[in-house]
Amino acid sequence: MAKLYILLFGLLYTNIGNSQDIPETFKKTVDSLVSEAPKDYLDIHSVMKKHKTDTLLMRYFSTVSLDKNYTSGQIYSYNELGRAYRNKSQYVHAVEFHKKALSIADKANDIEFKVASLNDLGVVFRRTSSLRTAMDYNQQAIELAETVKKEERSKNLQKSINVSLNSIGNLYTRLDQYGQAIDYFKRSLVLETELGNTLGMAINYGNIGNCLEAMGQLDEALENYRTSLAYNEEINNDMGRVICKTNIAKVYLKKGLIKDATKLLKPILPIAEKTSDGFLISPIYINLGWGEMETGDYVNAEKNIMEGLRVAEKFNLRNESARASHLLTELFQKTGDYKKALTYNLKATALDEEIVNENTVRYVNDIIFRYDSEKKNSEIQILAKENEAVQMKLRTSRTTLLIGGIALALLAGIFYILYRQYQLKNEKKVLTLEQSMLRSQMNPHFLFNSLNSIKLYIINNEQKNAVHYLNKFSKLVRKILEASSMREIPLAEELETVELYMNIENIRFSNEIDFKIRVAENIDTHTVKIPSLILQPFLENAIWHGLSPKTGEKIVDLRITKDKLDFIHIAISDNGIGRVAAEKIKQNKVLKRKSVGIDITKERLANFSKDLQNSFDVEIVDLYDENHKPLGTRVILHIPTI
Repeated sequence: MAKLYILLFGLLYTNIGNSQDIPETFKKTVDSLVSEAPKDYLDIHSVMKKHKTDTLLMRYFSTVSLDKNYTSGQIYSYNELGRAYRNKSQYVHAVEFHKKALSIADKANDIEFKVASLNDLGVVFRRTSSLRTAMDYNQQAIELAETVKKEERSKNLQKSINVSLNSIGNLYTRLDQYGQAIDYFKRSLVLETELGNTLGMAINYGNIGNCLEAMGQLDEALENYRTSLAYNEEINNDMGRVICKTNIAKVYLKKGLIKDATKLLKPILPIAEKTSDGFLISPIYINLGWGEMETGDYVNAEKNIMEGLRVAEKFNLRNESARASHLLTELFQKTGDYKKALTYNLKATALDEEIVNENTVRYVNDIIFRYDSEKKNSEIQILAKENEAVQMKLRTSRTTLLIGGIALALLAGIFYILYRQYQLKNEKKVLTLEQSMLRSQMNPHFLFNSLNSIKLYIINNEQKNAVHYLNKFSKLVRKILEASSMREIPLAEELETVELYMNIENIRFSNEIDFKIRVAENIDTHTVKIPSLILQPFLENAIWHGLSPKTGEKIVDLRITKDKLDFIHIAISDNGIGRVAAEKIKQNKVLKRKSVGIDITKERLANFSKDLQNSFDVEIVDLYDENHKPLGTRVILHIPTI
């Protein structure tokens, strides 16, 4: 039955190409190309690039190539058809054509076309937020491309490697791991610049801008977006213009420049709608609605955000669906419709968890780590072989000078190999430490207990409280995932995260905990950098070991000061039962849970301070009154900044 379907499809396909009014000039072009039958992509592209977005003409070209058994023509036309459908958000058709191209390239053992097809499939699946599948295809592409020696790679194969690097960077962006993403974009940008590929340069500058925007560096993001726009203007690329102006408008919205954003968005909406590409259309509607919400025009805001959500759902753009749902949550909170706000908040949270979850992050990190490790081991093996060749050559001479040269070469090789092994071991240790830190922050007991507390508000029909705390909970989870990918973050970000954490924990204590943050006037919390997520383990200890067994007033005080030696001192004080009493309670428990959060934090502080002149210190002080009665505990972190 499947074969019959394919046969009927092929006949229909041929009839469509022959029955339509194909220009005679194009028919002659195709006949000439098929007759010469070039195998290189660039040779075919130089003839077909003007027609590549016309699906009717590409179908005709693929039909003729099939009839004449012109394999390279079939692969080229199928991939261009796939890209054309992708840019119309018709992802099912796009995947179908790219898989056909990949199958033919695989049978023909054509590495260049196979790599291109794998990359194209990766882009399609990334558009629909199928991150695992996208990573598999892009990783296969780069590994296959790098089997060809650097000096033997064609210009097109090198471009494909750049596409793979760019695609992996985009996947890291989707996982909110912006440092790693920027590294891949910069690697791709250097290679695209060497090739003089203006479109590739435009794409990478735009992607770097996306990462900087997500990290809160809005001015730097604007600079990169504008550079990308200039390159797109240079090559007269409408799609690039729309993407860049949409991104610039989003930054304007974040900076409160609503009128400037609207001026950019309204003229590009008709251009985007002509393409029928939901990937371009959806964010424009969402951003227009966002701006209208900020100015109080709630009716039009709802209309535009809803339209953006409709387009996103139609084309399975889960990232934009999540963003629209978050904005609708905020909009309905402002209009007092808490039932709808709760509905969209739950939808947004579900989408966020679906797109970025801990398993996906670990999966992608494992693949990249494996790839980097294999590549480094390969380099070490090559180096060892080169050293061996040098040694064999040097053995032919018996002079003292050459013997000394052998010894030096051996010594250098050994030191280099040992150094590279140390680097790999250190990278693996840092990765393991980061994953352990994330697991300790995303404590299952904390997550489930928090959700149960919020569920009580829903059961008791306290919709406003449910939405309020669910917002805080989802924001806390997002912040923890974002911060877990960064070595250091601004102190302001860390304080915002711990305040969210304390608000959520306080629900279970019926808001009995009086939590205060005090920052000295000589500290700019936005410029001071500290390791990410280091305070939560100490606050957790204060709550569960100090305050939980205590009756009466419960206080947690977080105070931050700075001394003349540029040390940041963070003191966390509680008025709990003290360490001695807490230890007795712990010993009497049947089930003893070992707390590893503080040990992990100390290791991360040590890793953070090893590149600085001074080292960190953690001081724990037991507080007593004049009668030596416990008053609580104070933990002081002394963190160097130089």
